[in-house]
Amino acid sequence: MSTIVALSTPRGRGALAVIRLSGPLAMNIATQMAEIGLRDIEPRKAKLTKLLRENQIIDEVILTCFLAPHSLTGEDVVEISCHGSPAVVRQIVDRTLELGAVLAGPGEFTLRALSNGKINLAQAEAIRDLISAQTDAAVKQAARQMNGELSNTLGPFAEKLVEVIVLLESALEFVEDDLPAPRVNEIEDVLSTVITGVENLSSSFSAGRLLQDGVRVTITGRPNVGKSSLFNSLVAHERAIVTEIPGTTRDTLSEAIDLGGIPVILTDTAGVRETSDGIETLGIERTHRALSDADLVLVVLDGADQVGPADRDLLSRTAESRRLVVMNKSDLPSFHGVNSCLGEAQTINVSARTGEGLNALRMAMLESLNSAGVENQGLLITNVRHYDLLCRTKEQLELAQAAFRDRHSEELVLVPLHNALKYLGQITGETTTEDILSEIFATFCIGK
Repeated sequence: MSTIVALSTPRGRGALAVIRLSGPLAMNIATQMAEIGLRDIEPRKAKLTKLLRENQIIDEVILTCFLAPHSLTGEDVVEISCHGSPAVVRQIVDRTLELGAVLAGPGEFTLRALSNGKINLAQAEAIRDLISAQTDAAVKQAARQMNGELSNTLGPFAEKLVEVIVLLESALEFVEDDLPAPRVNEIEDVLSTVITGVENLSSSFSAGRLLQDGVRVTITGRPNVGKSSLFNSLVAHERAIVTEIPGTTRDTLSEAIDLGGIPVILTDTAGVRETSDGIETLGIERTHRALSDADLVLVVLDGADQVGPADRDLLSRTAESRRLVVMNKSDLPSFHGVNSCLGEAQTINVSARTGEGLNALRMAMLESLNSAGVENQGLLITNVRHYDLLCRTKEQLELAQAAFRDRHSEELVLVPLHNALKYLGQITGETTTEDILSEIFATFCIGK
């Protein structure tokens, strides 16, 4: 097994940088580089020392060693906390390479932790999700999975399936008569329980996907109703150009914001109207695409003007979407607010110019998103791979359940049960192939 090295903190200039070594030569490399001797390096205790290269001091660092198996990867691990100069980092990494280390690949430290039984695959993926989390809610879900909550939830399902498989295998091998009624009822109850549990988990993916990928909120309306002003107010800086000239916005413009712990991709769009301008027409086409992709639509109307045909057409177009109607320009004397043509559409009065009503709009957006389960406090499936495997598991369990109810032979029940058990194992990595592992860890950052 090679000894790997990588910078574990972001590249660039900073106050500190952390370089990590893992493998059988980690301690030996650290000893050869450090001013102190091996006997002075105590595991799990930070040590201030100087790193040398050809008797020249590279940097004064904090050296921390973790001996196998009590480390992140289950191997000998050395962490070097040095000053965050790219030149210093480069010299230290170069010196470790001279002494026998090799550069780590993406996620290789976490992969070694997985290989050495320190974590399972679901926890490894949660580490990646935690690093990329943008909001408090995303951090909470990633932390729950990293601490093994998904694995602990799936564990009893797998155990129950093994019990059923053992019963059926025994009946196949040793019992010539049919299974007694209590056993039949027990197996039916177990299959129903596991199917319900798997289905509940997989159904949380619709909310988990939004939490992981971000909720897409699109602002739409006819020109000059204040869409870009509202966009700037919600993102809290002048991101979009705002003028009194109709058609100023000719393309979609997106910005990520944190809305009560939920990641939101907010998109400003070109005003919808009839036009002969070729560029503006392309922008309006992109508006329609953004509307079709949106998880929530903010239909902005000019509350100081009458609701016109273009407004009615847009309200009709978005009637089947999850939406909020925003009556803008509440600061103007001519503002009239809700119009009877809006029907039962949820309407919020705001002034993008003064900020009046923006908090009410944010609360309405949160309420709408929470109705989709985004703020569910339970465990959410946020990984599309996990969702796919849970769907496959449920499908196989239902095949087994149907075969058992129809009193088919044990072999026809056992095949889908074994498949279901295999799919559950692929979530935690117990039955995952090398090709799939390579594909998963290619998405990790180097140094993790």
